[in-house]
Amino acid sequence: MLLKFRVKNYRSIKQEAVLDLEAVGLNDQRECLLKHKRKSYLPVISIYGKNGGGKSNLIRAFWLAVQFIRNAQRTQYESAEVPVRPFELDDISKKTPTEFHFEYISNDIKYWYGFSATKEKIVTEYLYAAPKGQKSEIFTREYQNFHFPSNKEKSMKELIKQAVATNQLFFAISCVMNYEPCIKAMQWFRKEIFFSRDYSDLGQNILSHREDKELLQSIIQIAKVADFGISDMKFEINNTEISNLEELPEFVTEQQRQEIEKAIEQFRKSLSADAESPEGILQFNELKATSYHKGKDSQGNIQEYALPLSEESDGTIRLMSRAAAIQDTLKVGGVLIVDEIENRLHPLLVQYIIEKFQNQSDGQRAQLIFTTHSTDIMNRGMLRRDQYYFVDKDNMTGESELYSLADFSVRLEENIAKAYLLGKYGAVPYIDEE
Repeated sequence: MLLKFRVKNYRSIKQEAVLDLEAVGLNDQRECLLKHKRKSYLPVISIYGKNGGGKSNLIRAFWLAVQFIRNAQRTQYESAEVPVRPFELDDISKKTPTEFHFEYISNDIKYWYGFSATKEKIVTEYLYAAPKGQKSEIFTREYQNFHFPSNKEKSMKELIKQAVATNQLFFAISCVMNYEPCIKAMQWFRKEIFFSRDYSDLGQNILSHREDKELLQSIIQIAKVADFGISDMKFEINNTEISNLEELPEFVTEQQRQEIEKAIEQFRKSLSADAESPEGILQFNELKATSYHKGKDSQGNIQEYALPLSEESDGTIRLMSRAAAIQDTLKVGGVLIVDEIENRLHPLLVQYIIEKFQNQSDGQRAQLIFTTHSTDIMNRGMLRRDQYYFVDKDNMTGESELYSLADFSVRLEENIAKAYLLGKYGAVPYIDEE
């Protein structure tokens, strides 16, 4: 469960932006809150703002930090740049580190992890945990100066630091070297954070989860919700092992054939050099997805008629694509990040997704964070007042600022959508027709 995310000096976010998921003392919709010990946290956060205001930069910052944490041990070879992008509209920020900070709970343990970096090197890094309720240091770092608490694990961490280059994270390298406290803390980043952008290919989602009957059923259920004409769906997956192009099915296009030929060749090269005649065998997955719609035959009887999935609406397919992400997130109590949640979706389908997270069963801790322009969400009263965030950009400086509706004195009965469009909370475009 995410408790807090902070970022500073990334793209248009010059000053520190804080996304805080701890609930404030409001009386509205308290039943939706996620509990941890004596505190309550928000299951859903919506982020509003004008086009070009910086709300997508907040999502990019989260994505970049997570991807770097997950993969730094593989991507950061000796001369590789750290993939940060500082604020560029002044003469100072380019030389200043970009900062990221996460507070989260994984396996009922609270963690604090963060790092700052320039394009050349890691400047600071730290990890704290509270396995017994009290915050304790696992490691801290300033450039290549590391500090470890004096305990039985210090000698191992001293060994690990020798393998950490200036452009690498101690956190990532320590997991490669099987340091258990860091491995446990890393699980949240690797297994409990999901980005909708990674689930855009519906066919790939189905193939990747073909053994997960519960997830496939959730895709079918969401298809029914998205288009009331769908009565059922069937997925047929044929797996074919191929070692040369002659074995490919006839429907494969010439471009696909060339890509597969390259894949086979690369796979053969990756095999053991000791083999005198290495053979590469790849598995070719053919997916046939069919939806069934009710219709009338010539006698006026209700029948089911099959249609290929490609005939369904873009909105239906988009929602089905997200079904895997939604199901994966709910299943592990993770965090799902969606940029422009309403894109090609009817307002009722957006409401359906939000309610999946807003109305969870006891014990579930999944969270949804999304950007949007939709004031329909405000009009429907789906969220608490502290679940609305805004990102606004100063046109004079190019700096983006993140703030919460809870920062304003907003009455429970206030028409939030109307007030927002009238500019009461900022983060709306100024249209000048002169």
